[in-house]
Amino acid sequence: MGSIGHRPTIYLLEQFPPAAVAHCQSLFNTVLPTDPEVNNWRENATAILVRELTISADDISQAKNLKAIGKQGVGIDIINQEACAKRGIPILNTPGANAQSVAELVLSLTMAVARQLRTIVVNQAADIKVRKEHCSGTTLQGKTVGIIGMGNIGLAVGRIFRGAFNSPIFAYDPFAPKDAWPDLDHIRVDNIDDMLPHVDVLTLHLPLTPKTRNFIAAPQIRKMKQSAILINAARGGIVNEEDLIAALNEGALYGVGLDCHDEEPPTLGRYSKLWATGRVISTPHIGATTSETQIHTATTALNRVYDYLIKSQAD
Repeated sequence: MGSIGHRPTIYLLEQFPPAAVAHCQSLFNTVLPTDPEVNNWRENATAILVRELTISADDISQAKNLKAIGKQGVGIDIINQEACAKRGIPILNTPGANAQSVAELVLSLTMAVARQLRTIVVNQAADIKVRKEHCSGTTLQGKTVGIIGMGNIGLAVGRIFRGAFNSPIFAYDPFAPKDAWPDLDHIRVDNIDDMLPHVDVLTLHLPLTPKTRNFIAAPQIRKMKQSAILINAARGGIVNEEDLIAALNEGALYGVGLDCHDEEPPTLGRYSKLWATGRVISTPHIGATTSETQIHTATTALNRVYDYLIKSQAD
């Protein structure tokens, strides 16, 4: 089922928004996840689209006809990249397509931590009377924001905080050119230690690699203000969770907002100690899960796969 009527065929291995499926059907012969044929993708597919499904090296080795993988979203760690590289199979993801929605979640988490919304809402739901005079938060106006990783998402975060709160911005990204981000007033640092003592909010926007695993751990947290807020909307594993629990119990941070965890989705069994600190808001990796972004990222991935296959046919 590589192609029918000169149109490329793609297997949708997961559910995608109806608007994205309709767009797919306008370009491809589409094997839907409800079609029994989808189970034969390893034998028959020339192209697949995934969102959260893991594609292993064994999957790649079995998929002899596979020419392209579409990936909704930015992260490609669920796909065995080495196996794809050996076969010359491109992983066509959607960098930048979800930047605004992730940046908006960073703002949401930061404001929720700053105003202690988790404790207030949880207590009210438990029928504990919460009086406003017993609530205490912190304002964000003029607070300094440190951004680690200044790709599309980091830049969007900087623009939001600069525009909304007139926040001074510290930026760290060793891979960006020297003249990057000319439209954002910022202080660029070559070492994160140069920003950690100064920021009121530290937000992380970098991939998970062997070098970035435990990038923020006890030594880094100790250099931050006790009044600082830490946000991770990038990948679980970038923050050392055991060190984070210890730091919160010691009062080393004001609070934390996590959209990413070592275990996803986060569960009470795994994260009871972290949540018991009362100063953590966890969400289950929802940065890109607005209805608009889900359609946009899926259709963008489909377009990339289609363009690649058509170009391959022409070549």
